[in-house]
Amino acid sequence: MMSTFQLLKSSLSRLQSDRSGNFGMMTAIVLPVLIGTAGVAIDFSNMVLQQRQLQEASDAAALAAATALAKGTVTSTQAEAMAKDFVVGQMVNYLSGNDATSLKNSTTASVTTTTTATSKSYKVKVDAAYAMGLTPLMNVIGKKTVNIASSSSTSSGTSEVKTALSMTLALDESGSMLADTTTKLSNDKCDHYNTGGSKIGNYSPCYVKKIDALKTAANLLLDQLDKADPTSKYSRTNAIGWSSKVQVSSKFAWGTSQTRSSVINVLSAGGGTESAAPMKKAYDDLVTTGSSSETQIHAQAGNPNVTKYIVLMTDGENNASSSDTNTLTKCNEAKSAGIKIYSVAFMAPTAGQNLLRTCASGAGYYFQAESMADLVGAFKSIGSEASSDKVLVTQ
Repeated sequence: MMSTFQLLKSSLSRLQSDRSGNFGMMTAIVLPVLIGTAGVAIDFSNMVLQQRQLQEASDAAALAAATALAKGTVTSTQAEAMAKDFVVGQMVNYLSGNDATSLKNSTTASVTTTTTATSKSYKVKVDAAYAMGLTPLMNVIGKKTVNIASSSSTSSGTSEVKTALSMTLALDESGSMLADTTTKLSNDKCDHYNTGGSKIGNYSPCYVKKIDALKTAANLLLDQLDKADPTSKYSRTNAIGWSSKVQVSSKFAWGTSQTRSSVINVLSAGGGTESAAPMKKAYDDLVTTGSSSETQIHAQAGNPNVTKYIVLMTDGENNASSSDTNTLTKCNEAKSAGIKIYSVAFMAPTAGQNLLRTCASGAGYYFQAESMADLVGAFKSIGSEASSDKVLVTQ
């Protein structure tokens, strides 16, 4: 009879030699490892892809913000917000809702501005990051997210080249400038004139006369120059009031004060129309050579770059066809000399419009004003354009 000890020994021996449960045991041990390995492979591939996409997005965001700063279309604060929004916008198609929220909250942008006397530079730095959600396979080993981050920086800048200007305003003050505009002044009685400058009666209401509209418009042009050059270091102006001859004129002076007081504000309508003489004077004043020339005076003041302008305005047509021919001759000479000519036809007949259209430096330099509002807008636009030409910004 076998002892209890012998039975136990025999049972243990059989259990030791039995291999039928090894597969299940090994599977239980290895399966989590296999799942984790598959999860790592998938998530590593995603991580590499999204890291590259995030880097490209932050690079593009920094470049876009720096470019906008150089162009002057945004402030530093706006550029920072723009860069952050740019990163999120570039990545939104690749991210889940949670990842996009994480990216938006974790992305930062900063602008460093360096200013010198003649230049301004910008450095834009964009740091983007988010917690990328992992696949459920990785949850088996207790990992739910992994941080993805990128950092980009780029620089841009502008340099200013100061370009001075000399401008002559050649303004028609013939008798037809006594005629009414369509802008009502008051319900009072006042004198009214026809386009020939002859009085036709005294009655109400009163309308702004062309000559007064011209004074308002010319002063607004000069206001634009003063705004761009408040210390009168870069702008020199003069003016000519003309009808059948040059009636009043001023010499070139820094700023606009003398031009306003000597000519603009004392314009007084009367006489015929002859544009060749004022055009010749405007041209001669700008091309005079020697120590008293505009080029030399600007150079002595430290302005090596000078743009010259003539603003020619009329509300009529020349009394003699020879005046048209002589005016155009001077216009062509001026344009050949590099002078920019703006022309304004103010409620003018077809012949006057055609003359000024041909005289102008191009389609963008000709204005046809059929009301006081049009005239004011034209002169303001001329002043604004000439002022913007004064400082050339290079990126």
